[in-house]
Order: sequence, then C-alpha cells, then structure tokens
Amino acid sequence: MTFTKDSGLVKVWVSLVMAGTYKLEQVPQLSNLKTVVTEVINRTAA
Repeated sequence: MTFTKDSGLVKVWVSLVMAGTYKLEQVPQLSNLKTVVTEVINRTAA
C-alpha cells in the first residue's frame, strides 16, 4: 500500500505528531507512511 497526503492514516499521524502525543520518530515505518507524514509536517511548519 502506498500512502498519500490525503490518506486517512497519514492525517491521523500528522494530527498526533502536531498535538505532541507522539514524536515524528515514533511514526511506524509502514510502507511510505513515515516519509509522507514527515513531508506534510515539514510543509505545515514552513
């Protein structure tokens, strides 16, 4: 499975990291999930 910025799981993890519940390092290495979450957070923070 390949995740996109619009995938539900990506949105959940982005919310959890942004809220401080989890750190970016704690996002599971599931397919490209961690990569996409990192990209979304970096775009949001910029």
